[in-house]
Amino acid sequence: MHQFCRKMGWELFLYNSLSRKKEKFEPINPPHVGMYVCGPTVYGDPHLGHARPAITFDVLFRLLQHLGYKVRYVRNITDVGHLENDADEGEDKIEKKARIEQLEPMEVVQFYTNRYRKFMEAMNVLPPNIEPQASGHIIEQQQLIDRILTNGFAYENEGSIYFDVVKYHQQHHYGKLSGRVLEELQNQTRRLEGQEYKRNPVDFALWKKATPTHIMRWPSKWGEGYPGWHLECSAMSYKYLGEKFDIHGGGMDLIFPHHECEIAQTVAAFGHESVKYWVHNNLITINGQKMGKSLGNFITLEELFTGNHHLLEQAYSPMTIRFFILTAHYRSTLDFSNPALQSAAKALKRLFNAKKLLANLPVSTKTTFDLEEWKTKCFEAICDDLNTALLISHLMDLSHFIHAVYDGKATITDNDKKDASKYFMLFVENILGLKEEAHTDNHTLEIVGKLVEMIQQIRLQAKANKDYETSDRIRQQLSEIGIEVRDRKDGYEWSIKE
Repeated sequence: MHQFCRKMGWELFLYNSLSRKKEKFEPINPPHVGMYVCGPTVYGDPHLGHARPAITFDVLFRLLQHLGYKVRYVRNITDVGHLENDADEGEDKIEKKARIEQLEPMEVVQFYTNRYRKFMEAMNVLPPNIEPQASGHIIEQQQLIDRILTNGFAYENEGSIYFDVVKYHQQHHYGKLSGRVLEELQNQTRRLEGQEYKRNPVDFALWKKATPTHIMRWPSKWGEGYPGWHLECSAMSYKYLGEKFDIHGGGMDLIFPHHECEIAQTVAAFGHESVKYWVHNNLITINGQKMGKSLGNFITLEELFTGNHHLLEQAYSPMTIRFFILTAHYRSTLDFSNPALQSAAKALKRLFNAKKLLANLPVSTKTTFDLEEWKTKCFEAICDDLNTALLISHLMDLSHFIHAVYDGKATITDNDKKDASKYFMLFVENILGLKEEAHTDNHTLEIVGKLVEMIQQIRLQAKANKDYETSDRIRQQLSEIGIEVRDRKDGYEWSIKE
């Protein structure tokens, strides 16, 4: 553990969704920590809702490392098995996108995986130690199914394998994470057409038999098929973190059914639970409604960075988005609004302006600010279930003091000036992951976005008139100035090249 933290006796507390209370963090095998976080399903551009878990667990990753732990951070890429509406029926989300775009599914996966990583890097989200893809772990998923079948908690029906929730619940507790009651779930879950091969409507798929038109399919002893969505995380977390590990994270929308089913799968396979601390971030909302692709109310990160969305009054930088997300506690809802983002941009600018002023402050024989108490408050905030909102409040207090010294209304000693600089960097840059940006004026970004859209309309009109020479020339000229255009069957996408 970091020397200062050890000296002050800091202890990290995390809210455990399983126990529904804050608990002292005590890793299973210190100083090693295993952390698994559910990553994106890569069938479209990442949106603001994707940014929150990525940034939340990035801060936890950074903090754990600062505290001296050796962290193995695993965040998966879902590239198969996630069907529409998170159910066992319907089309695979990636396969549907591939069919619409007339692409191979793995082309879709690669394109959007690259996009996701690009935008995470822009927001200074550290890459995980391991980033496994579900399609690369089919064998491990089949092996896990074998364990569950052998232990009697699954059954086969015409090439598909289903988890027997009722039988599992007779010996264990299905619903312990989400608080759902099985009897109520059975009454609420209607038997959908084509699901008569399930013993109970609440049973969920471990392996699905591929229909003749299903593209993404793999051989198995049960016939050609593909894995269920819930299974992949159980298989990959086991492979890289073992039967027991410390932290499993994700958004609150994954608690049921995804994480509830993960618990059932691992208990059915190994006879015990695998996760010690379940940590969930709350959702980002727009006018009180969850932001998500399925609801059609999402704003992509690229739209935020360019201002190219009807709900946006201007463009917002990656660090503004990160700071905005951190201004609320991760377990609180965070409602999108332009005033909130504009306020975040101003506060972030003031914070880094204070850093610049700090380097050149005049020194005195006395500091009119209790720096030790300030450090204590900062560590208490971040170690108390990642209270980034309170930490930012304390950082703004320091910023206010620095501006006061600059204005001649307060004083600071040389040693405290150095100490303040050191801990400013620790909390702002190393733990919160904020950094100064080479700012392009937001108004300029907005103008660029509108100009690209206008040029694209001219290009599309040229294509409609079968003037392909003009269309191609416009696309090439956009590429030469750093604007990449990707045609789609249902329109187009554009992005600024790195």
